[in-house]
This record gives sequence, structure tokens and C-alpha cells, in this order.
Amino acid sequence: MSTELPAVAPEVLAEAVESLTARLRKKLDAAIESCGAGAAREADGSVTVRFGEDAVVTLRPGPGPGPGPEGMVTRAEQAVCSCLLAPRCLHRTAVLGACPLADPALEPHPSTEAAQPEPAAEGARAPEHPHAPGTLGTPEPPQAPPGPDAPTAADGSGAAEPGPAPGSLQAPGSAGATTAAGAPPAPSKPLTAAQTAAAVALWQAAAEALAAGVTAGGAVVQAELLRAAHTARLAGLPAAEAAALRVVRGLRAARERRAGQRLADLTGVFRALLHTTALLAAGSADPALTGTSRRAYTPGGSLRVHGLCREPVLSATGYGGVVTHLLAPDGAHYSVADVRPGGLARARGAGSASVALGGATLDHAGLARGGLRIVGATVSPEGRLGAGRSVRATPLRGTSWTGEPAAALFARPAAEAVAGQLAAGSDESAPALLGCDVTVVGAAGEHLVVRELREDAPLLRLLPAHPHPELPHAENLRKLARYPGLALRVLGRPDLDRAATLRPLAVGPVPGAEYTLRLPEEWLGRADLGYDRLQGAHFPHPSTTPAPAPAAVPDLPDPLGDSPLWRTRRLLETGIAGGRRAVAEAARADGPVAAYGPLRRAGLTAAAELATALATEADRRPRDVFGRLSDPSADGYARAWLAAATHLAAAERLLVAASWAATR
Repeated sequence: MSTELPAVAPEVLAEAVESLTARLRKKLDAAIESCGAGAAREADGSVTVRFGEDAVVTLRPGPGPGPGPEGMVTRAEQAVCSCLLAPRCLHRTAVLGACPLADPALEPHPSTEAAQPEPAAEGARAPEHPHAPGTLGTPEPPQAPPGPDAPTAADGSGAAEPGPAPGSLQAPGSAGATTAAGAPPAPSKPLTAAQTAAAVALWQAAAEALAAGVTAGGAVVQAELLRAAHTARLAGLPAAEAAALRVVRGLRAARERRAGQRLADLTGVFRALLHTTALLAAGSADPALTGTSRRAYTPGGSLRVHGLCREPVLSATGYGGVVTHLLAPDGAHYSVADVRPGGLARARGAGSASVALGGATLDHAGLARGGLRIVGATVSPEGRLGAGRSVRATPLRGTSWTGEPAAALFARPAAEAVAGQLAAGSDESAPALLGCDVTVVGAAGEHLVVRELREDAPLLRLLPAHPHPELPHAENLRKLARYPGLALRVLGRPDLDRAATLRPLAVGPVPGAEYTLRLPEEWLGRADLGYDRLQGAHFPHPSTTPAPAPAAVPDLPDPLGDSPLWRTRRLLETGIAGGRRAVAEAARADGPVAAYGPLRRAGLTAAAELATALATEADRRPRDVFGRLSDPSADGYARAWLAAATHLAAAERLLVAASWAATR
């Protein structure tokens, strides 16, 4: 779609689609595809789209925190059409459908100077960042929730309790009992009747969207989800609304075949939405499920924090910025974020922008290698530091990674740290940072293969934290691959969707190693891979420091790809792409015995049974004597799909955990 179009509030689009007649709804998807290219920005800031000679749609976005400089369309009267059928016309609705979706939660908090949006990702596949808006996926902890009509949250399945809220950062060794600010978790309040009804309605809309799939999940299906999401927001369920918006954005990206869009991502966001709404509809009032419409900053007292690294943030919805990761002497993680509209240019420039925190005279580059003494700190549950008027901050001298508190991050084996995160139910979209000392083995495809500097340590894969070609992550990893045997100290975030994979944010020299990095003194012993570019002078010179004999890069097994679970994954993704009908046709073509026999022979009986149940339910279309569907509801199919998807997520997590501990 054209970038000239402003963002539109989801409820405005849903209302416009609902006002169309059935005949016009059938033409809506084709009209949306053809109207974006004709957008033109006028001198007064409005955007016009012409449909032939008789109809002109005019959008007058108001000031606001939207992706573009002109804000968002947040009211129906901001979109008008000159045709006789307006406002219930196809032209107006098609233009609104071509606009990007706005984030309804973008409003400043009293304790911050700028709105801090929710997560997102852009371009090629990368882990969704907790500080970027509009993320595709926030996968839930692996559990098997029931449908909305079930009496309990886990019907005797032995599933674990939900993990911490998405984006939460915990101190090392924490079991999730307290937040980064040290406050106990808020007690759960029973859901109101309005909240339960909104959750049931959103479940039903999500089930219908799942049954439709990408092929049939056009503007009408998306509008039903948006309308149910808006109802959930009004009922006080912002987490459910956010999950629904991620599904709609994912459907749009898949239908438009955007670069980097994967069915696996859309499978994850559908699973998250169905999981959340199923538990809410069943009466669960867990705060991690209900969520909050804005981040609640609580007093954090006096803090001393030291910089670890900085990370660029780039969003598919037009936001860009930087997050600087900090560490307190007690091991608690904190962060300072500066994410605003601006895209790539904003992400690249924010790395050297001033830190808007308590009058501190530091930029983010200085904070990442320095520190702050903060008086009157305000802290969100995720560990984000607020910039309220009462906050006062004084710069501190930076400490290297070899000193405390950063040294503790590198003292724990990586496999042990990852196992702790998986056991604690850490959210997959924002796993905690971990550090390890490694030696470079070489490049293998898109991976940089390294081995941890421990006895019987496994081989690890390093992938760019963000693959955008204008950011130096990938280029820096390619340069490191040219020096086999190089000793590195790596700080990054584990990718819990891949076997033994780490997304490095910063690297530094290993203390005591001869063949290691030679970084400038002002870098304080680390290079931020998203901002600093490694040069030849930063590597050991062969004439003074001979390189170790290079070792052959071994073939890295992929337990996820080699496991027969790929059959379940393919079935789930077939349902996402083609809907319920595609699952039924695939089951009829292959036959359940031939398709899922390998799962049973491998001992994965539960996976085989769940996949068979899904295929059977997809093909169950009972009809009356007149040939009409006697049970048109998609509820049973959605519950069967969710059970199979949740089991698959749990099984793949176990395989990922095992890959970190395996020696090769």
C-alpha cells in the first residue's frame, strides 16, 4: 500500500466495513488493492484518493502519534467521500482498508516524556522487540487451554501456569515473584460480565478468522476481528485487543506477500490470540492475560545502574529508536527507551541522541558505556525507567564487562541460563539477555558458528539481532566469521524458536585471551553490533598474534527440522494459509495413518492424536436433509487447532532446550 496513506484507528475501519451491504462487501478486497496507488497529499495536509471522475475520498488526519507526521484518522468524520452513497460507500471503506492500522494505545504516560509503544518487527524475520510497536507475535507459554465454554483454565491437562507478562525483565535467578522494581505482582480481580462477554465474542471472531485462513481472511473477516478487539478494549482487556491487532496485521502482511512474512509467525500470533481469549472466556483473571492499557510506572527509589549495550529498534508500523540496556548491582535489568515515529532514519540516529532522563547530560552511546545514579526513579513492570519530573539523574563512570555487575552475566554457562529461562516460562518474544565467552569456528550459511569456551560446550549459532541491511548487525557478523579461532565475549538474546541460536547485541574481547578483539579504549571493552562497525584495526594482526589453526565447520544438526514434528507444523501452517478447508483436503489426500504414523513410531503419540483430531474436526461438516450446515460454528475446529499448536510449541521448546545442552 502507498506510504502516503495515514494510519486509521481500528474501530473506524470496523464501523465502515459493517455499514456496507453484502453486495459491496464482496467487492471490498479488490477495491482495497486498487486504491492505494492513487493517493495524493494536498497542501493542507489531507490525503485524497480518486475513484474515476465522480468519487474522491478525502482523509483529514488529526495531530497524533501516528506513523506519519500528520497523525491518524481516529474519527469517522475525518474520512469523507464525494459520491452519493457516502458514507456507506465502497470508495470510503476501501481507502480506510488500505490505510495502515494505528496502535490505539499510543498515549503518553505522566511519568514519561514520550509515548512508549508496544512491540514490532520489520523486514526479514527477526525476534520481535519489546520496545517496538505493532509486533507480529507474542507467543504464550506452552499450555493447553480449553475453549471458551470450558469450566476451568486447564482441564486436567497438567499445563503450566501462565508465565510473566510479555516484555518483563527479571533479575538473574528470579522466579518471577517480583517485578524489576521490587513490587509484588498485582492481585487478580474477577472478570466482569462485560469482560467475559467481550472475550467470548473475540474468541468467536478469532475462530472464524482461523477457519477462513489467509486465502479467505480479507477485509470483512479482519473487520470482524477489529470490531471484537475494540469491544475488548472498552471492556478493559487491552492484552486481548493487542493480540487481535497482531493477527490482523499478520493477515494483511501475508495477503500482500510482504518480504520476510512467514506462516510460522502468523501461526504464533493466532496461537497467542486463541490462548488469551480462551482463558479469558473461561473466567481466568490473570493480570498477564488482561493486561494494562498503559505502562504503570511505580516509584523505584534511588538506583545505581550501569550500561551494558544499546540496541536499535525498527518497527513495521513506522517507528524507530534505540533501547539502552542497564544493569543494577543486585543483577536487576533495566532499560531506557527512545522509540518514536521515524523508521530507519530514527533508529540509526537515536543511538547518539540525548537521554531524556532526569536532566542527565548523556547520550545513549555514553549511557551504554557509562552509568547513572538516579534519585526518585520510576520503573515499569518490564524494568523500563521513566522520565518523570521528580526524577533526577547523575552520570556515573562506566565499568567494563570484566567488573561487577556485568561479569556475573558471563559467569553462568549459556545452557544453564537458557534452561532457567525456559523453566521460568520466560516470554518468547523478549527473553532475558545472557552472556558467554566463545571462540569463532566459521560461517555456515546464514549462521556464524561459535563454540562456548567451556569443557564439553555445544556449538552455538549466531544470527543478526536485526537483519535490516542498513543496520550493521549482519556486516559485523560477516567480519567476525573471517577470523576462525577468535575469542569473543558475546552479550545477546537467545532465540527460543531455533536450536542453540543466539542473537548478539554486543561483543568484546575475552579477558586473558591473546587472539581476541582489540577495541578502542573509549569503547570500554565492547562494541554495539547495531551501531558500531568493526574495522580491520579491531582484529588481531597476524604478524603480531598468530591465529590458531582453523577447524572445519561441522554440520549442525537441527533437532526441530529433523524431528517428525514437522508434520504437525505443516498441518497447522496449512490451516493458516488455506483455512479449515485446506486442512480437510490435506487430510483426505494423505490419510491420517500415512501422515501421522511416523509420529507414533517416534513415540510422539500425543502429537499424532492431536493432529488426527484436528484433521477430523476440519472435515466434520454435518448437514441437514436440505444440504445446509447444521453446525456452522468454527468453535470446535479452533479448539482442536489450538490444542495441536500448543502441544507443538511445548514440544519444540523441549527440543530447543536440549540443543543448548548437547555437545558436538
